Amino acid sequence: MGGIGSILGVLALIGFVIFLGGIGAVVLASSQGKSPRGGVLLAIIGLIAGILLTIIGNGLLFVDVTQAAVITNTLTGNLDAPRRAGTSIIIPGLQLPTFYPINQQNYTMSSVTDEGQRGGDDGVDATTVDGQPVALDVTIFYSIDPTPDALNRFHTRWGQSWEGFIRSTARTVVRDVVSVFRAENIYGEGRVDMQVRINDQMRARFENEGIILNSVDVRGLRFSDTFVQAIEQAAAAEQAAVRARFEVEQRRQEADQARARAEGERDASIARAEGVAQATILQAQAEAEALRLVSEQIAANPSLIQYLYVQNLSDNVSIALVPSNSPFLFNMDSLASASSITAPAIPEATPGS
Repeated sequence: MGGIGSILGVLALIGFVIFLGGIGAVVLASSQGKSPRGGVLLAIIGLIAGILLTIIGNGLLFVDVTQAAVITNTLTGNLDAPRRAGTSIIIPGLQLPTFYPINQQNYTMSSVTDEGQRGGDDGVDATTVDGQPVALDVTIFYSIDPTPDALNRFHTRWGQSWEGFIRSTARTVVRDVVSVFRAENIYGEGRVDMQVRINDQMRARFENEGIILNSVDVRGLRFSDTFVQAIEQAAAAEQAAVRARFEVEQRRQEADQARARAEGERDASIARAEGVAQATILQAQAEAEALRLVSEQIAANPSLIQYLYVQNLSDNVSIALVPSNSPFLFNMDSLASASSITAPAIPEATPGS
């Protein structure tokens, strides 16, 4: 769309060139005593074309997709409705457009020489609640609110100098937030909380000015050498303490495991001893019960023991010798009557034997 304006500008320029050419033709014709009518006509056409094309070119407002235009009435000073992307018509000289980018912008303050909007060390210097100096690199990602009221308010308050507001607000908010943290906190895990607070506070301030804050990137925190050494020493001491606690815990676990094994072996030994004792008791009870039953049977049948003895003799035993002077456990008469037992003859005693 900007190409149309360029074309109209070129055509307007051609019209004015034709106008000048017509003037030249009039002068030349007059000097030669000829009628200047043709030159006058040419000059009039060129002038009219140039003026019309200039008015048309200035009256057509071309707004890019990444822009918005605030329209100021130069007669009253009031602001008309902003124009968004596209082509619109304004009254040249009466309506003055001011263009603002509405796509995402960024503003960087960094200690790196060629990184930010300003050269040299442009980082943000702050002080923690415990008096430790810290320097930060900060990048603000933002965009101008394109809604009509917000855009007109932004234009009224800041115009083309809004980067000054971005810069001063960002530095103030960062310093205010850092001042409530201890240095060791933002040196470690507290850095995330610090950045969240910076985003929240800066977003609230930007919204009141017609600016949308997308995010704030805080990085490159730099502390004094003394503080860094103290932090490193504290971290080393903490690591040593952690290792010591781990070793103590490991030894305690090993002792607990050894104690558990000893208790297990003791319980197993006790259980085995109790098992052996119980088995012995049961065996003794069983033997006593067996003896009791045997005694009852022998008392009821005295010949039972003789019968059992004979039953347990070898099959080829047919003679039994017993001492003559021992008490007999058997009924010799019943044994002698058995066909399988032969009692030896007892010689008669001779006189004098």
